[in-house]
Amino acid sequence: MKHQTAWHAPDVLVIGGGAAGLMAAITAGQRGCSVVVVEHGPEVGRKILISGGGRCNFTNTEMRADRFLSANRHFVKSALSRYKPEDFLALLAKHSIAWHEKKLGQLFCDHSARDIVSMLLAECAAAGVRILTDTRIRHVSRSGDAFRVESSAGEFQPKVVILASGGLSIPKLGASSFAYDVARQFDVPVIKPEPALVPLVFDQPQDGWLKTLAGVSLPVRVSCGKIAFDEALLFTHRGLSGPALLQISSYWQAGQAVKVDMLPGQDLAALLMKLKKAGSKAKAPAALARWLPQRLAAALAAQKASDRPMAEWADKDIQALAQRAQNMQFYPTGTEGFAKAEVTRGGVDTRGLSSRTMQVEAVPGLFMVGEAVDVTGWLGGYNFHWAWASGHAAGEAAAQFRAV
Repeated sequence: MKHQTAWHAPDVLVIGGGAAGLMAAITAGQRGCSVVVVEHGPEVGRKILISGGGRCNFTNTEMRADRFLSANRHFVKSALSRYKPEDFLALLAKHSIAWHEKKLGQLFCDHSARDIVSMLLAECAAAGVRILTDTRIRHVSRSGDAFRVESSAGEFQPKVVILASGGLSIPKLGASSFAYDVARQFDVPVIKPEPALVPLVFDQPQDGWLKTLAGVSLPVRVSCGKIAFDEALLFTHRGLSGPALLQISSYWQAGQAVKVDMLPGQDLAALLMKLKKAGSKAKAPAALARWLPQRLAAALAAQKASDRPMAEWADKDIQALAQRAQNMQFYPTGTEGFAKAEVTRGGVDTRGLSSRTMQVEAVPGLFMVGEAVDVTGWLGGYNFHWAWASGHAAGEAAAQFRAV
């Protein structure tokens, strides 16, 4: 074996070379720990590289605890309070990485997501972190005051293991149940993992007309239960997608209705009544097309099957048409699954972890961070920031195990 023997007994072994794992490694290394990162893929940060259209939506200026889903809604508060968006921006400034803000506080790299990965690798190098790629973990066990980790690169005996191997989203990048398997091995409960920030699909024949709208996009208000989002909706060949729908998918449960207002902030019934009173000769498709995309207007009007001009429409029919456009209810039959999900909802139960350190309460030296944990953020940089914050918290706490 070519690896130095000393590296097989590090203070900290980080399993997973994604955003949370690299941040944990950097933080622990900066505090004097010897750190090894093992990544089963060919390179680290692959999810970073494909994010944000290749520009990585790395955080959000509106970072708030109530924009995260978890069985314990207070769990994220400690880590978020100790690693804030301005902390990550300071790191970007240190490496002269230009960035810009889009809508809703979303921050992106000006150039490329690879700038983020390069920055993290530079920080790892400066902190003396060793990174091993194409390395498979075969077994993790506790051995006295340390752990025994068997891998394709040999056996490691770290004092600390930080599990940062992610959830089940995007399996083509190597997503697996590894973190959940290890959690269960150490008697840490796991909340059922499900796809989140994912398109919803419709298989019922009555929703067949939706497929004719594939490619149509418009700003809407989407709601499910008491939660609502005002963003863009995209019709697809299988159902609905777009930012508004991805957001609501994290809250949607099987059997629930998803409501869509296709003209948020306006009263379509009043607008159509105004046309009627003005004696408009426009038929419903042309009338609706004043405010909605033409194909959508035609599809909505076709549901009423009327070729009369608006001036001849009964008030009740105008109300019904407006109601259809502004309070349409869909009943999804499912999601497009982990293959299309940006993140995983559920995961390692936070009741078994310290919210301050991310350490497993019953197993000193074992930490779990990032997407593996039952914390799911909104679309728009929240999940990356959770990776930075939770990784930072674990890296700080791992330093107490450092060899002296």
